[in-house]
Amino acid sequence: MKFVRIVLPTALSFLTIIALSGCKHLLMTAESKGELVEPTSLSEPTIDNSDEHLVDELEVTVIESTDLESNVAANDNLWWLIRSQLTMEIPENNRLVAQRNWYAKHPDYIARVSERASPYLHHIVEQLHSRNLPFELALLPIVESAFDPFAYSHGRASGMWQFIPATGKRFGLRQNYWYDGRRDVYYSTIAALDYLEYLHRRFDGDWLHAVAAYNSGEGNVLRAIRKNKKRGKPTDFWSLDLPRETEAYVPKLLALADLLKRYDHFNLSWTPVSNQPYFKKVNVDSQIDLVVAADLAEIEMDDFYTLNPGFNHWATEPKRPTDILLPASAAEKFELALKTTPKEQRIAFKRHVIQSGESLLSLAKKFNTTVDLLRSTNRIRGNIIRAGQAILIPTAAYQSGSYSKSSHNRLTAKQNRKRNGEKVTVYVKQGDSFWSLSREYKVGMRQLAGWNNMAPTDPLKIGQKLVVWTTEPQGSTAKGGIKNKTRKIRYSVRRGDSIARIAGKFNVRVSDVVRWNRISTEKYLQPGQRLTLYVDITKQY
Repeated sequence: MKFVRIVLPTALSFLTIIALSGCKHLLMTAESKGELVEPTSLSEPTIDNSDEHLVDELEVTVIESTDLESNVAANDNLWWLIRSQLTMEIPENNRLVAQRNWYAKHPDYIARVSERASPYLHHIVEQLHSRNLPFELALLPIVESAFDPFAYSHGRASGMWQFIPATGKRFGLRQNYWYDGRRDVYYSTIAALDYLEYLHRRFDGDWLHAVAAYNSGEGNVLRAIRKNKKRGKPTDFWSLDLPRETEAYVPKLLALADLLKRYDHFNLSWTPVSNQPYFKKVNVDSQIDLVVAADLAEIEMDDFYTLNPGFNHWATEPKRPTDILLPASAAEKFELALKTTPKEQRIAFKRHVIQSGESLLSLAKKFNTTVDLLRSTNRIRGNIIRAGQAILIPTAAYQSGSYSKSSHNRLTAKQNRKRNGEKVTVYVKQGDSFWSLSREYKVGMRQLAGWNNMAPTDPLKIGQKLVVWTTEPQGSTAKGGIKNKTRKIRYSVRRGDSIARIAGKFNVRVSDVVRWNRISTEKYLQPGQRLTLYVDITKQY
């Protein structure tokens, strides 16, 4: 891959662009590239003689230099480079001023998000430069996610660029048990810019329409344009009737651009980001445990997750090569160590003797893996396994806590975060929805979903554990009766037990017992078989 290195011109009067083809770095100037905004400073253009043999072509463009201090800084700070490229018109209307005032009154937020951008900004700038896109688009992840690759919105959008599942798949981002490409900082950036380029063409070169459509969907923007045309009204962004969120979305981007462009006027601190490639993409030709990968690279797991937030569980995807990102300083070390680490040592295996009542599905859930991987590892056809049979289970090599940003650990951390009110644990029953539970506990749907790392439109599963933070008294209902509380229990089948007998004992339905445990009423239960039940503890049994 090519990397971008920005060298801006001397204080005299010219800007030099050096394009290095097929080499490790690309030196480029602060020529105007487009219509979106961020801060930049420039420095004297120097050519490293040690890289002269890499230069395929030299292009010199003469411009007027008006800011010596900025020119000196851009070589070292990507924000100042972006600042030098901002070209979009900034209107002084109420919508934009309101957004700009909010950012200006929260300097700590600007400092925080500009620092959080540090690992990702060079890749974004490189992509914008290579595509000749507006540099203002480098600010879009602030609006979308505050540069948080783990961000998840109430609209089911995920990642730094906030793709919903369907749009992510449309632009090539895989989503499965092991991996969510919407959170992959390398490929989601490419997909986001592909999408923005498409929207730019779709809206005849109007970047404000394109950015608005990125937020609310092209259909909403097209309908608003047609509506205004019918009524003889202007069709520029500011004249369109769009969802409230979208009407604020474009002003936020332009407000950030204005704040960066005039950073000295607003006295904001944009945390400097080095003008050097932060990471290198490395291909691994087999499944690898994430902690093993971090150990081979000799980096901390937090640093590994910063660059690889797309992995959902303890390992990369099985049965396919996978790209991982590593700090540039650690990539070569990792590649050398990987060559001497056989594939069978890259993940751990546990020998397991199948117990009565176990299935491939129950084992996959227990060991945090998939049925497909259990089948392929043990050359099992179909779903039939027998008690006493020994199988190998690919499993995490380390304790669960080592995988601090796995989907399970992120959910646990979110659910355990202290909030106002009493924490109530709820296990989803048939008929439950976010709407019904929010009514029952008198909380907002979005709140309830957010506490559980979900969106209100995400489907709930029978037996799923949710937490609710409520200020409502939990000892009684408004009428003085006892509020139902469901608890998950594990029941060991005894001699003579049947599904109907167990259901009657715990005041649950036969159909629920069957569904919770994925068993058939046509098969006999075996003594010692373990069943999962969701029992109302306020009922007698």
